[in-house]
Amino acid sequence: MVNFMVNYSSLDRTFAALADPTRRAILSRLALGEANVGELAEPFSISLPAISKHLRVLEDAGLLVRRKEGRTHHCQLRADPLGDAADWIEEARRFWGDRLDALAEFLEQPDPKTDNSKEPKK
Repeated sequence: MVNFMVNYSSLDRTFAALADPTRRAILSRLALGEANVGELAEPFSISLPAISKHLRVLEDAGLLVRRKEGRTHHCQLRADPLGDAADWIEEARRFWGDRLDALAEFLEQPDPKTDNSKEPKK
């Protein structure tokens, strides 16, 4: 059994947050730098309350930090959970890569039941 040493509840929240294309687009925008909620909502044809719900999901997943200045909410990307997800994916890739390599090696071995090289030649 492989222990990927990750808090699965935070990993679950990260992957759930990344599952939505709107949230991924918001994170891509935030990768360019801090933005307020209005700036984040601008490219989308959805309501401000809908954007706020997306931001809350990102915030709950730890992917976003919000700073309030007067009535304006400024949002900033927090990439640590993305690093944890990338680490988990890499560990899983190595784990399954090793397993698939072993399977391929096993399947490439000659089958002793059908191996005719041991039969005496006539």
